[in-house]
Amino acid sequence: MDKKEDKDHTPPDNERSSTEDCLKKKEKEAKRVIKTIQWTTGNNFTVERGRQQIEELISTWDIHESWLHHSEFLEEEELKDSKRYHYRACWGIPTRRKPIPRATASVYFVIVISKLKPDTSPVEVFFRLESSRLIRRPEECQFREKWLQDIIQNKIILIERLSSQ
Repeated sequence: MDKKEDKDHTPPDNERSSTEDCLKKKEKEAKRVIKTIQWTTGNNFTVERGRQQIEELISTWDIHESWLHHSEFLEEEELKDSKRYHYRACWGIPTRRKPIPRATASVYFVIVISKLKPDTSPVEVFFRLESSRLIRRPEECQFREKWLQDIIQNKIILIERLSSQ
């Protein structure tokens, strides 16, 4: 290989720094550990136990203490192969000036008990944000506070646009 060929394969300085930044970012993301909990089994499940475990999961999320939420059971759904239990956690940031937040953000959870798996199998858990159809699994995705902020910010923008008409 002559010098010219070797030089052609070396990225320019401005590209090298962005590549290094990208690698550092990926390294940082790889170090981020997804926190999850040990879910109960189908034979030990109750509606209240499901709500408690959702609270336990929420406690592993890295969310600022100013956020407050309440969780509630919504409904039980009977399907051919499973039973599904639906819950909601409603989030907001109350302040002294506005103890009732202008807008809230909801996270919807579904706990699935399979009728095909043994009763001793753990339940499956999924969640989605109120503004999204994307269904996530807690063990595969770390919850981000920014998702709540974005929902509330979008609602406040909508409220302001509607009230100015």
